[in-house]
Amino acid sequence: MVDLSIIILCYKSKGHLAVLLPSIYKSRGVAFDAPRLSSDAALAKSDAYRFSAEVIVVDNGSSDGTLEWLEEAGFLGRENQSGVKIIENINNGFAAGNNLGIRQSRGRYVLLLNPDTKLEPDTLQIMLDFMESRPDVGMGGCKLIKADGKLDLACRRRFPNPRNSFKRLFLRDNKDYNYSDIDENISMEVDSIVGAFMVVRKSVIDRIGLLDESFFMYGEDLDWCWRCKAAGFKVWYYPGTFITHYKGESSRKAPFKMLKAFHDAMWIFYRKHYAGRYSFVLNWAVWLGIYGRMSVLMLVNFVKKNPTVSAWLILGYGFRL
Repeated sequence: MVDLSIIILCYKSKGHLAVLLPSIYKSRGVAFDAPRLSSDAALAKSDAYRFSAEVIVVDNGSSDGTLEWLEEAGFLGRENQSGVKIIENINNGFAAGNNLGIRQSRGRYVLLLNPDTKLEPDTLQIMLDFMESRPDVGMGGCKLIKADGKLDLACRRRFPNPRNSFKRLFLRDNKDYNYSDIDENISMEVDSIVGAFMVVRKSVIDRIGLLDESFFMYGEDLDWCWRCKAAGFKVWYYPGTFITHYKGESSRKAPFKMLKAFHDAMWIFYRKHYAGRYSFVLNWAVWLGIYGRMSVLMLVNFVKKNPTVSAWLILGYGFRL
């Protein structure tokens, strides 16, 4: 076993991997692909390496030369000296791809990490120190900063409810959903963090199960946090460190497919966690609203020069890009 398994699910991401992978290996306090440090006397006496880690890259059928680049860069094939494990996969979605990596991981903790991110040298050590100090926390996320320097609001979210959904839809006010009414530098328990950077205890995964593969993309992280909290564990936003998140790349590569997945995720989440509480009439209205909105946006995107998945969402089910 190792302390941390880093799962990177990529799809046509060679440009981002060229930034992310070096940032991972510059992490302080982490020995990669090493035996458990407690059994290594030399490392156990050193403060330089406090945690051991492995890196698993799951490629979801990239056709942009990602695998070829990984081999040229020394992360694949006979010249692989990094310890990176590469899993070639078909593109059957975010949840299924990450689950494949999790099943082959050896860590006490699992980190889901988007390829379009960049770590700071202290990110992994700080987050692992935090998780070690808080056994009541099942999932932890740090601060995510976008390329423009602004906070990625998705890194701390409340679960959607009738009140914040109404405010987002009719008043275009999302502060109740994204905790934007609370200082971003406050460490706090939240409803949900984001799958772009999510540290999860393996013991929690064993308890609540893997990501729900009925979600193709978007919403599976929100659902996972729901199940974590339902099992009695806390989900925590810890801004003691940060990463950079270059958002929306997968959506731009397949805008219409992602637009459908985006709205499907809204309905799957609603049906799974809310439909049983409400009447058939309301549930039918929600379905019509979600897929009616999808139809309008597909039409709009059809005539746009650069179609993208919209970030303003119906009924507040904010799986933000």
